[in-house]
Amino acid sequence: MATENTIFRFKFSNEFNSNLLSFAKLHQHDDRNTYKDNWNLWIKSNDENIDEECQRLRRLGYEGNIIDKMFKSGRYYYRKKTTQKEPKQRRKYISIESDVIENMDKHIEQHFDSPTFKPSSAFDMFVNDFNDLIEEETNRLLEKDLSNSDIKLKFKKTYKNRYFIFSKSNNEVNTKSIDSKNTED
Repeated sequence: MATENTIFRFKFSNEFNSNLLSFAKLHQHDDRNTYKDNWNLWIKSNDENIDEECQRLRRLGYEGNIIDKMFKSGRYYYRKKTTQKEPKQRRKYISIESDVIENMDKHIEQHFDSPTFKPSSAFDMFVNDFNDLIEEETNRLLEKDLSNSDIKLKFKKTYKNRYFIFSKSNNEVNTKSIDSKNTED
């Protein structure tokens, strides 16, 4: 017992799609009347391709107005469609050594309860307190072809990220302890 798959969305063939997309992109900035005039000219000059596409869609079971479907696709969809750009090649990620990260975590943990503790000022304190460690790591990162400005930014972002992770986990612990106290009462 073979069941026929019902088609709910009738798509144009790839070849016809590319022709329609070319037309829509060429006339995407035309006003409504100019677009319609150019559409009528395009239909006349591409009547063989359009007839083939109409026959193909009818064989698939499409019962609507195919020319209207083509017009609406070109006018309202394809002319606004952007062409996909090649994604930029990402450079290889170079991480900061784990001992630097551990020292960042310890520094954050030690100073976190201070009322004046902010990530920006804490980072400056960290740089002053661990100058030798940062200098050593900077030299290692320079060997990996990172610039000085990229390295400074990397340290700052890493520190602030570690601060965020610590404050989030610290907040979750405090929330759980408050919740457990409320359930005990």
